[in-house]
Amino acid sequence: MYKKGDKVMVLDDDIEGIVMNVQGESVTVETTEGFELTFHQKELLLVGGPEINFTTGNISQILKEKEIPKPRSFVKEKKVKEVPVPEFDLHIEKLVKNPRGMNNFDILNLQIETAKRHVDFAISHRIPKIVFIHGVGEGVLKAELDFLLGRYDNLDFQDASYQKYGAGATEIYFRQNKKA
Repeated sequence: MYKKGDKVMVLDDDIEGIVMNVQGESVTVETTEGFELTFHQKELLLVGGPEINFTTGNISQILKEKEIPKPRSFVKEKKVKEVPVPEFDLHIEKLVKNPRGMNNFDILNLQIETAKRHVDFAISHRIPKIVFIHGVGEGVLKAELDFLLGRYDNLDFQDASYQKYGAGATEIYFRQNKKA
């Protein structure tokens, strides 16, 4: 079946070579690495020869079986949880059930105290960013909020996204100190 000079492959191994000698059922093959190995004829497959159909299939199926499968990756991708930015509405209707009986001074004090509590909480719990919704109005609450936030050293603030909140919100970013 095989003759000297035929190019062959080993069925169950990743070895190719040239037939050097044939003695009965034994075939001596010089591998591409330069080694001489002896195989049984049934262990070899002629490269470039006619496709031989075995009971298991044709040569292309056999070659596919010989391919080394790619190792599966067991590294799980870390899914980054996108935590929503805490938003706090400072409108008086959102802070108390019934604002009747409160004058403007009381309302403003309650709104500023609420904002201060939320800022202190965010700092102590290392929350990176919060948003205060204060509305547009005459700008008194915004001015007082700017004054309050200006007293903190470890934060930056700016108008929040106009697209999302309109002109009536302030975004606060907290600068976190790296722990040594």
